Amino acid sequence: MSSRFVPSLASLLLCSTALADPAREEMSYPLVSLAMPAGAVIEPGGIDLLPGQRLAVGTRRGEVWIVEGAYAEPPQPKWTLFASGLHEILGVAAAADGALTITHRPGVERLRDTDGDGRADQFENISDGWGINGDYHEYAFGSRPDRDGNIWTVLCLTGSFSSDVPFRGWCLQITPTGEIIPTCSGVRSPGGIGPNAAGDMFYTDNQGPWNGSSSLKWLKPGGFVGHPDGNRWFDLAPNLGKAPTSPQSNSRLVVERERVPQLVPPAVFLPHGRLGASSSGIAADTTVGKFGPFAGQMFVGDQCYSNVSRVFLEQVNGLYQGAAIMFREGFKSGCVPLRIDADGSMFYGGTARGWGSRGGQEFSLERVRWNGVTPFEIHEMRAKPDGFEFTFTQPADVKSLADAANWSASAWTYIYQSDYGSPEVDEYKPVIEKIEVAADGLSARVHVDKLTKGHIHHFTLSGVRNPAGESLVHDSAYYTLNEIPRP
Repeated sequence: MSSRFVPSLASLLLCSTALADPAREEMSYPLVSLAMPAGAVIEPGGIDLLPGQRLAVGTRRGEVWIVEGAYAEPPQPKWTLFASGLHEILGVAAAADGALTITHRPGVERLRDTDGDGRADQFENISDGWGINGDYHEYAFGSRPDRDGNIWTVLCLTGSFSSDVPFRGWCLQITPTGEIIPTCSGVRSPGGIGPNAAGDMFYTDNQGPWNGSSSLKWLKPGGFVGHPDGNRWFDLAPNLGKAPTSPQSNSRLVVERERVPQLVPPAVFLPHGRLGASSSGIAADTTVGKFGPFAGQMFVGDQCYSNVSRVFLEQVNGLYQGAAIMFREGFKSGCVPLRIDADGSMFYGGTARGWGSRGGQEFSLERVRWNGVTPFEIHEMRAKPDGFEFTFTQPADVKSLADAANWSASAWTYIYQSDYGSPEVDEYKPVIEKIEVAADGLSARVHVDKLTKGHIHHFTLSGVRNPAGESLVHDSAYYTLNEIPRP
């Protein structure tokens, strides 16, 4: 989350402008809100799925609720309190035996209902092996189990600026028996954690010191993801060897990667003030088409903008990189968790407590489903040695696609620095030299005069139309070019 506890005027203004026509988004991905239980304050911090189309919702108030009827058309939610007395739940994982593993501020716990009355009566501490000094910003976000059964946690810095107690600013794996495996350093202010479709773990980090903009980062084991303050705890992580060399401030990530071999750059930036201001929950589409044409892609929420972006990832020269594209706006509160079910239902949990959010409500639980209508969208944006290849979810009008006047391009990067955030710097405008269009209108290969390693390459296709004369629902894509593919 952003470190702004009380929203500033600037942050509220930042959250005030929509990015697309909500009616066109609604045509393919209708959004519905689930009614909350009377008198309860539900601020979702984690969501997982239970048998029988039920949800387990953990809240920032330290409660776990079971929700029935969330899949109905229209939703007819019935809320039952399962557990209380926990502390700022930001991760929920359901097991086949009915147990719930939750990640909250002080650790990871397993909850069970042993007498069958619908309430948790067994609270088992799995691990509490990280430091807490009482700062409000010491959040702990937890994943669902990976293929080995481990819960991955990302721990916010103290106050989101410094690492005052052990493992603040780290990613830890927690085994089913409670063993702690230090995995990555360099975390600043996470907003969500989860795997991509291939099973590699990612998290979102927020704009601030050593983070020019919010981004989606790969948690590559042994990697350093950017903020150096937590590196003071390397003596507690003998499995990782020597601490990384401290990066130099007022530099560039691409420069510091040469000095700091462990530095893993953000896979995808979600440009601040363009796609959002506080990246949060993560969900991968593993529904094999039930959530629409974006199978295998990732979805990233934003707490300030109350929206969800879509991320296409690819690996080039051993690093993840890719494009961020707006997916859906109009949610009622600021996103924290996301969860996609195999049936194609996306559940979105929102809270505005402590931060400004565009949605306006203090909290929400909402559902998005694909209704079978394919939107006209940029599908993928892939890096090439001299440009990019775009694919589309519907055929584009070939003439409009081939006209360079219908495209615009720019590129920039961020200062890698200890100061808060960064303006967009080193900007230039790549010249589109040639556009090769497939005869079916489903793809276009764009050649440019210059690509720059480490830059975000932004393309807007404002003049591209489909044969019916419709524009793209979202016509901008932001590609983070960590590596340029070899010819």
